[in-house]
Amino acid sequence: MRARRVEVSGTQTVAAGPQRESADPGDVSLPAVDPEFNELGGSGMAAKYSLAVAGARPNPIAYARRLWVARHFIVTWATARNQALYSGSRLGQLWQVLTPILNVGVYYLIFGVLLGTRQGIPDFIVYLVAGVFIFNFMQTAMLYGSRAISDNLNLIRALYFPRASLPIAITIIQLQQLLIAMVILFAVALSQGEAITWHWLLIVPALCLQFVFNTGLALVVARFGAILTDTSQLLPFVLRTWMYASGVFYSIKIMLGKHHVPGPLLWILDHNPPLLFIQVIRNQLITVPATKDPKIAAGNASAMFLPPHAWLWLVFWALVVGIGGYLYFWQGEETYGRG
Repeated sequence: MRARRVEVSGTQTVAAGPQRESADPGDVSLPAVDPEFNELGGSGMAAKYSLAVAGARPNPIAYARRLWVARHFIVTWATARNQALYSGSRLGQLWQVLTPILNVGVYYLIFGVLLGTRQGIPDFIVYLVAGVFIFNFMQTAMLYGSRAISDNLNLIRALYFPRASLPIAITIIQLQQLLIAMVILFAVALSQGEAITWHWLLIVPALCLQFVFNTGLALVVARFGAILTDTSQLLPFVLRTWMYASGVFYSIKIMLGKHHVPGPLLWILDHNPPLLFIQVIRNQLITVPATKDPKIAAGNASAMFLPPHAWLWLVFWALVVGIGGYLYFWQGEETYGRG
């Protein structure tokens, strides 16, 4: 410490009170290291004061808890995105009704009328509408899920939240649109003379299982899309092939009955997840008419074929794909939005 001197007009006076010497602006030496840090190290200090790496991946159970805490954010974000989806068009939310109707009209003209795939299928209109709506639920969840990370990088980098919230929210958006489509499906079934029965209630657990299945797929392709941005460009080709193998426009059994198909391939087609979801819902809606003609009866049985223990297979696919997709996405949690 030293007294501060002030020079005025060539004279020197001593100001009252001491002052600390100012630091040398050229001094770039580092401050002394905390002795406790020297003793414990970085990891020891973090453990002592319960510090954690920001954005570190928690274990799967803790991660699930964080998703549950963020459930209101997920549903609100999904609802807002869904409402804004057609905000730029004149008809607005009406497109949520028109789009599935127009799709069914196009497919009916091409497959039902021109290609004649309705032959041998009872109540083909309901059969087709159910196939288109249920497969579209899975298809759109995967297509939009593949861009869940890449399309929301600004949100990811601005806020911390479980990244799985995004593909889950996208699947919720598709579920909200499916519920509108299901109203159309029920109206079509009633207009075609189908009666309301207790079997219709079984559609609810079937859709719940498909939601879990679709969420798992969305989580898988979301991680793929975060790694390989071309995923969303490749998926339409994969999904188109999958659609033709799922009996959306025709009966797989009737088609395969015209050709010799190896047993293993036939088993794979019969247990194809989208086909199982579609066929289970079709079987709840469509009543097969009684007939004494053995050929017609055999055709009806083939068109509405459902493999044994179909519900067990639905549960199996929902759990395997849902849990597997969750764990696969969780493993990459720390990488999303980086780079």
